[in-house]
Amino acid sequence: MRNKAWFACVLVLALVNAHAADTHPFNVHDLVMLKRVSDPHLSPDASMVAFSVRSTDYAANKGLHAIDTLDLDRAGATPVKLVDQASSPRWSRDGSQIYFLSPRSGSRQVWKVPAHGGTPVQVTHYPLDVGTFKLSPDGMHMAVTMDVFTDCGTLACTRQRLDARKADKARGRLYKKLFVRHWDTWSDGRRSQLFVASLNALGVAVGAPVRVSRGIDGDIPSKPFGDAGEYVFSPQGQSLYFDVRIAGRTEPWSTNFDIYVAPITGLVKPRNLTAANKAWDGWPVPSPDGRWMYYLAQKVPGFESDRFRIMKMNLATGKTEELDQDWDRSPGNLSISSDGKILYATADDEGQHPLFAIHTDSGSVDTLVSEGSVGGYDPALAVNRIVLVRDSLTQPGDLYTVRVNGGDLKQVTDINRAALARVSMGQPRWFTFDGWHKQRVQGYVVTPADFDSGKTYPVAFIVHGGPQGAMSNSWSYRWNPQTYAGQGFAVVTINFHGSTGYGQDFTDSISGDWGGKPLDDLKAGWKYALNHYGFLDGDRACALGASYGGYMVYWMAGVWNTPWKCMVDHDGVFDMRMMYYATDELWFEEHENGGPQYRVPANYEKFNPIDHVADWRLPMLVVHSAKDFRIPLTQGLGAFTALQRRGIPSEFLTFPNENHFVLTPHDSVQWHDTVNAWLKRWTPKAPETDDKTNPVKTNFK
Repeated sequence: MRNKAWFACVLVLALVNAHAADTHPFNVHDLVMLKRVSDPHLSPDASMVAFSVRSTDYAANKGLHAIDTLDLDRAGATPVKLVDQASSPRWSRDGSQIYFLSPRSGSRQVWKVPAHGGTPVQVTHYPLDVGTFKLSPDGMHMAVTMDVFTDCGTLACTRQRLDARKADKARGRLYKKLFVRHWDTWSDGRRSQLFVASLNALGVAVGAPVRVSRGIDGDIPSKPFGDAGEYVFSPQGQSLYFDVRIAGRTEPWSTNFDIYVAPITGLVKPRNLTAANKAWDGWPVPSPDGRWMYYLAQKVPGFESDRFRIMKMNLATGKTEELDQDWDRSPGNLSISSDGKILYATADDEGQHPLFAIHTDSGSVDTLVSEGSVGGYDPALAVNRIVLVRDSLTQPGDLYTVRVNGGDLKQVTDINRAALARVSMGQPRWFTFDGWHKQRVQGYVVTPADFDSGKTYPVAFIVHGGPQGAMSNSWSYRWNPQTYAGQGFAVVTINFHGSTGYGQDFTDSISGDWGGKPLDDLKAGWKYALNHYGFLDGDRACALGASYGGYMVYWMAGVWNTPWKCMVDHDGVFDMRMMYYATDELWFEEHENGGPQYRVPANYEKFNPIDHVADWRLPMLVVHSAKDFRIPLTQGLGAFTALQRRGIPSEFLTFPNENHFVLTPHDSVQWHDTVNAWLKRWTPKAPETDDKTNPVKTNFK
């Protein structure tokens, strides 16, 4: 018996060691090949969920999109691929069909397929790409959005004009107002407009769609990141509510979105329901009985990071009230229960992004899912079930279910199980400390993937962007701490003043003070981390950041460069003055700096990195892409010029087809490989010594 027990022990150890030998620290190649789950929607009886899955064709350098289904009522069920070349799944009213968007016909159109599999059928045959769509409650109509020239009376008119432009050998384009370009796209004069199509008995669109947004000089949904959540049918299906910004020449410096209502016939001009508020009103959600409309609203014009309040409008009288006035969070992704008693929303909260329930009678708020980051979700009151996508710092997104009043959180998919079984990851450790003026600030450390508590490790000190954002307990396909942990680095990041999820006063505090309070927090957080985590090697640390984080890296290069061995700057602001005149969305610059640059030039100089180039001394890698119109390419080129002219070791990486983000698989791998090589170059381990005076020879340079 003793020999058998000994043999069993040896066998177990051998299996453990074999498994360990098969694993490797998480890296960018793992990252780009992971499947991505999103957009879950329950069937009408809530027994099944349809959802989008993105995989990667690395050879073709692109993502592949498919729709899977999962039987939630069958124990042990696994996802089944329903259709490929597909996204945006939506159930038919009777649950027999799933509608979706697909480019399979050569343009992006709406299709449908039997819910249990079969041959897809094309639903729309328009001469233009369909951007988004939504089915009416009675299943007789479908709302679609398409980019059109607003002076065209037909879709064919827009198509003909586009074809004529393409055939014209002259390539010049004359503009009379901003936006000339937005995010990563030059304007061609079209607007995304809202149409309604009639569906026949087979669920296929018939006749020409009716434009219900006629006379609206704005984009529905908004650009560049708007979606179908910005419009909705009334419960009876006879009207559409939608939000839009109509600002004409002032659009680039306005955040004045309003909510409109229009009949699906298109015969009556859309009516503005929120004209009194000159700030942002959006994402309408009517109550099931049609009496109320809930929506999100800000109070400060021109400030995109003001707290969104949940508003409640009496549709008969137009009277409004703030439902959640005692809740100091900024919700999004709003929806309503089938009985109208509960609103659901997500929001940043103390480093998490939970799912909340807000009672429509009292405005009281309950947390349904507290840990991690909740993305898309769909509630079904009748069966006491919410399906949702959830991720964290150590887990990419998967589907979960939870009861409608919280509790019994269950993971129901494990999409990346095989891929994740082969990797090791770092572990997050959250901390709080006294930041600016002794106010509480939160941050976290991520250990290296192959962590040994007896060793010390170089550090990647990451400064988040926004600046009204946060490094939260969530999974990212861009700035993911695990990619640095997998390279043997510990990660430290701070949610400095200006971050979201800690109350609106905390978020507001960065405006007009970009280089002040946040820098104090970063200094205090770095000191705290070094004092409390002995595995951090403070002599081998580099600072990295993108967007506002890139601004802060340039700022730190001149005013706080002593702790660091190197820096990495991605799409950062180098010159605050020129940034104002070159960026696309002026409302952001004007709010953050208290007005246009020509009116308050001193505000743009107060924390301007370009004024401190004489104090730069650290090696820096600058990354800036050609299609970044938010922080244009010349900002990065200017910084690289400064580094080269100063004789500071520096390199410049640019991508001709990427925007503010680096998204394509091969570019992402190159980005990470270049950044990691730069970090390793400047943070080598000090040579070992055989005694106090004779260093042991090593190969590092």
